[in-house]
Amino acid sequence: MNRKRILFITQAAVIAAIYVVLTLFINAFNLANGAIQVRISEALCILPIFTPAAIPGLFLGCFLSNIFMGNPIWDILFGSLATLIGAVGTYYLRKTKFLFTLPPVIANGLIIPFVLKYAYGLTDAFWFLIVTVAIGEVICVCVLGMILKAGLWPVRKHIFRNDDMA
Repeated sequence: MNRKRILFITQAAVIAAIYVVLTLFINAFNLANGAIQVRISEALCILPIFTPAAIPGLFLGCFLSNIFMGNPIWDILFGSLATLIGAVGTYYLRKTKFLFTLPPVIANGLIIPFVLKYAYGLTDAFWFLIVTVAIGEVICVCVLGMILKAGLWPVRKHIFRNDDMA
């Protein structure tokens, strides 16, 4: 296996691990699931602007988090799919100034309310679930994610190396 592939797998694994740790931490405060959720790990959804390895890393991190928290199968599948769609969208919009933050907000805002209604049986109005999930995503991705981007930007070439140099 060449060095570039090993680096890609390592970056994806580290991102997945950080996502899991942050999700399990915020779950202790009952903020990782439900109508009102502020899953701080979603701030990592800006990472595809730095490396494509973030795409599988975010998907795997969300998938594992949902399993570890004992979420219903529909949340495990569709919640992880929403994160994957958001990560891919972020990657494709990575050269924009702010638009790259919107795919996770939109994907989660449209998919997760269905999960909350049908997997968890929440009786809240569908529009209410869209609004609350989207607000949580805006807080995590657009606000915390932009703070994370600002902190990582100066050191991005050191942290997110993608060359074959040692």
